[in-house]
Amino acid sequence: MAPDASSSPTFSPATARPLRVGLVGWGSASQVFHAPLISSTPGLELVGVVCRRLEVGQAARAALGEAVQVHAEPQALFERGDIDLVVIPTPNDSHHPLALAALRAGKAVVVDKPFALEAAQARELVDEAARRHLLLSVFHNRRWDGDLLTARALLRSGRLGRIVHASLHFDRYRPVEPSRWREAGGPGGGLWMDLGPHLLDQALQLFGAPVAIAADLVCARDGARADDLFHARLRWADGLRVDLHASTLAAAPGPRFALHGTLGSWVKHGLDRQEDDLKAGLRPDPARPQDWGQDPSAGRLVTAADPQAPSPATVEQPWPNEPGNYPAYYAGIRDALLGRSPNPVPATEALAVMALLDLGRQSALERRELPCDGINLLGCP
Repeated sequence: MAPDASSSPTFSPATARPLRVGLVGWGSASQVFHAPLISSTPGLELVGVVCRRLEVGQAARAALGEAVQVHAEPQALFERGDIDLVVIPTPNDSHHPLALAALRAGKAVVVDKPFALEAAQARELVDEAARRHLLLSVFHNRRWDGDLLTARALLRSGRLGRIVHASLHFDRYRPVEPSRWREAGGPGGGLWMDLGPHLLDQALQLFGAPVAIAADLVCARDGARADDLFHARLRWADGLRVDLHASTLAAAPGPRFALHGTLGSWVKHGLDRQEDDLKAGLRPDPARPQDWGQDPSAGRLVTAADPQAPSPATVEQPWPNEPGNYPAYYAGIRDALLGRSPNPVPATEALAVMALLDLGRQSALERRELPCDGINLLGCP
């Protein structure tokens, strides 16, 4: 289902009981994204959380309330008969085994990105869910970033003409490497596995399947143990090039989006604010969806005054952003479980992202562009 800024599935509590959700882990992803979004979605009820350490379980219960049951092991949550959906926002190397166990226990599953460590693991999960007729979805929440929704609307409008080049940046300035698993150099760590899924998924959503990829993964910080800077170029058969870039050493970040076409350009600086708002303790209000996801930092639209002129003068104007809509993801999951709408992020689409992540790693090792033919990109729009 293509994200849409204006659509958010509705729910009538008179027609269905709340769907009961279990959350595996109480790390930053659970605290910032999943618990707040689940709890603010009508028709979903967070009833269980897995915390192996006592002090973490106490913190989770303090945040979520005494009605939420804390489990020491994931299997105890999976075996609960009252759980409709299991959400897995755990370290990347645990996504595959935990999701497989939850599916085999008969649960619908949401997995945080990246879907797994490699496409072969992701394919096993897709096949397992299909065999059991269970919903399997991946939390590609940045499909509902306001800038992505704005870019989609501009492309659909034709205002920029045929797009010939685009760049998507996700830049940060973190010169000192934090002490956490993402930077430790183990399986699933590094910036390519952290931010690469977001940028690849957004490129696929906007432009469909590329024909080739060339990626460069770099350990740029002093003493870095995992890649902390990457640049990837995707190429399409019609000549389109899309550059994906992320860095931990960008004190002056590049534009979040830049689209350049035959009729003009659109450039947007600054990240979508929904993550920062969630970190600050703000929550979406289902009664006032218009108050959520607003980004006052408009992009710039530059178009030709006379597209037929050899060297046309240009007209520049601020271009307002579509509102971001992270709440739409879990509303879509709810309605998919109730049989009212499609899965908002089908696992087959996330499998396409995994295939490109694998190919990007191979490209970086071989230092050359690699063709995308022969890999599974069937989930692309």
